[in-house]
Amino acid sequence: MRKNIVAGNWKMNKTLQEGLALATELDEALKGTTPNCDVVIGTPFIHLASVAAAIDTTKIGVAAQNCADKESGAYTGEISAAMVKSTGAAYVILGHSERREYYHETSEILNSKVALALANGLTPIYCCGEALDIRNANTQNAFVQTQLEETVFNLSTEDFKKIVIAYEPIWAIGTGVTASTEQAQEMLAFIRSIIAAKFGKDVADSTSILYGGSCNAKNAPELFAQPDIDGGLIGGASLKVADFKAIIDAF
Repeated sequence: MRKNIVAGNWKMNKTLQEGLALATELDEALKGTTPNCDVVIGTPFIHLASVAAAIDTTKIGVAAQNCADKESGAYTGEISAAMVKSTGAAYVILGHSERREYYHETSEILNSKVALALANGLTPIYCCGEALDIRNANTQNAFVQTQLEETVFNLSTEDFKKIVIAYEPIWAIGTGVTASTEQAQEMLAFIRSIIAAKFGKDVADSTSILYGGSCNAKNAPELFAQPDIDGGLIGGASLKVADFKAIIDAF
């Protein structure tokens, strides 16, 4: 059975002190409970070690929001997958649309990042998704398929089993616009179908696929009730414990 996952992506928000306070507040809110999903928080790099040391990482997984496409060396300002792993983080978010758009991350770069993440024992949360013009042209399926074929579909079956997929319609990130439940389910079912075609039905059935596009406490129950939606990659709503826990409780 595949895992249900609710993963928060804090993006470039919260100072170290604010982030520690948020993480420990979430940790306290989950004490004495057993969520029906895995919980992950994706913090800025500077938070990782402090947050991992301050919370129960058996209940809340810690994710980096990125890692370098190089193993080590003279790459000023970069953070390697090995460095991420050394903090106590277990996950890394890769291929987010903001990284692709603002920092020009290509499929070649992402192939290297995924390989290094896996080599260092991290679980990649691998993002894919289309912009509004592609959705309006009704070519979103072909676009997302190409994104996956150029990257994670190059993995061996065993390595592919170690990743999580997150579909994020770019037109619904931080805009307040959410893909309809039908649109989200339709795309995630399509992604699962092409995973099945590439790696087989058993692998597709065990792959967690998340929806990431303005998911919130109000729409989470309906989204998570869909057969192919295994959770969410949550942006703004992950910055407030009450909102994030309401999404966790939607399972």
